[in-house]
Amino acid sequence: MLKKSSIKISVFLFIVACFVTSCNTNSNTKKEEVSTKPIHEISKLNISESAVYTTSASKDVKLQLTSANIAFSDFKQPLETEASIFINTSKSHQTFVGIGAALTDASAETFYKLTKDQQKLFMEAYYSIDKGIGYSLARTIIHSCDFSTNSYTYVEEGDAELKTFSIEHDKQYRLPFTKLAIAAAGGELTMFASPWSPPAFMKTNNNMLQGGKLKPEFYQPWANYYAKFIKAYEKEGIPIWGLSIQNEPMAVQRWESCIYTAEEERDFLKNYLGPTLEKESLGDKNIIVWDHNRDLLFERANVILSDPDANKYVWGTGFHWYEDWKDGTPMYKNVDQVNDAYPDKKLIFTEGCNEKYELSRIEDPVLAERYGKAMINDFNNGTVAWTDWNILLDETGGPNHVGNLCFAPVHGDTQTGKLTFTNSYYYIGHFSKFIRPGAKRLSTGTTANHISATSFKNTDGSIVVVALNDSDNDIDYMLTLDTQTTSLQMPARSIQTIILK
Repeated sequence: MLKKSSIKISVFLFIVACFVTSCNTNSNTKKEEVSTKPIHEISKLNISESAVYTTSASKDVKLQLTSANIAFSDFKQPLETEASIFINTSKSHQTFVGIGAALTDASAETFYKLTKDQQKLFMEAYYSIDKGIGYSLARTIIHSCDFSTNSYTYVEEGDAELKTFSIEHDKQYRLPFTKLAIAAAGGELTMFASPWSPPAFMKTNNNMLQGGKLKPEFYQPWANYYAKFIKAYEKEGIPIWGLSIQNEPMAVQRWESCIYTAEEERDFLKNYLGPTLEKESLGDKNIIVWDHNRDLLFERANVILSDPDANKYVWGTGFHWYEDWKDGTPMYKNVDQVNDAYPDKKLIFTEGCNEKYELSRIEDPVLAERYGKAMINDFNNGTVAWTDWNILLDETGGPNHVGNLCFAPVHGDTQTGKLTFTNSYYYIGHFSKFIRPGAKRLSTGTTANHISATSFKNTDGSIVVVALNDSDNDIDYMLTLDTQTTSLQMPARSIQTIILK
């Protein structure tokens, strides 16, 4: 049985509202807007309000206000022995789209096993800006994935004409769960959809599981399937902002999976999916390619985006974080390579979670730090949106029909109906609560290996700095914005958000 965490959201509510406002994404902005003034000629920022929020596993502090009214002085040159974060507010980069998570079957089924008061708390904790961490992005699945209680599709086996297409299965849990999330987010949630496998009869192995490929004769029926899904969900009041072509197209999994080479994904997109969506008046949907790990991200993007007939349909490239199974090292540089080679296209983190659920590890700070490090590095390399995997799982790390049990930021105990909020929830919240859609990333650097940081400027003018300390020691550091410096401290194994109004 999971222990109930102390939910300390109320500690930081009313002050945050003064600093952060929700805003719409401006998709027409350039990749980078740079001031022509040298740094020493930039006027001092007039900082009228400030606040520091901290989460520390070592001190049992959860997204709490730990400092206010920070005093800045004239720029101070850090010594080589001193830790420092420097932000150049004259150099701005990509426009932020949002942060969120996947609304899977497993999440929905677990949600409806919670008590009513915990269901209300869950929605507020994730989607309210004032009472929670303000998620603005979501991923949904096209029929089943491993985090479903069974394998299913929306058509009867063998129905190539899709005459039996129906999303009736989703009306029991996933659709009402998704509608509640949209309502909790204020009536608007940027939603993209991903398939894990075509129906078995469309595949070379006649099985939704264990890889296999889409048979060429079913390219058009499968493209039609996406269009039917989008229209069916939108008829239910769930707008679909975009879609990825295939979840993890290079992985033969024991669960739902389908393999595409880069050339096959390119050709399916340009010859079938793209034209079909346009024909069905769905050409405004944002198409995401790859949707797999960072290791082959640059290779896949090059093959697809260098083809003008495929490129014209692509909004951006999606990626996951599981490439570190090779040597424990995330390949962040590949994100930057794609951003550098294709600056007119977007980058979106589409999935990540901590695998191999063990109750004894639920408070392990390493799990939360994986989120913090990935988000900072991915944003600093040009990523515009970041999506966690399951938004909620039960006390076993499921349900999952193939036993692929994992961690989620929030777990629900289906025996007691109670929620447990892990450190990962709070770490993600240090970004999602304060950095709002439409924000522009600012150039940020650090001078200490144990400190990583990113920063954004919201459309209301507030500056948000997120800094991570992954060491076992408290760290004193200097924070410099252009020509002004202040001194702060981060506890061991902690993350901080500094808000400057």
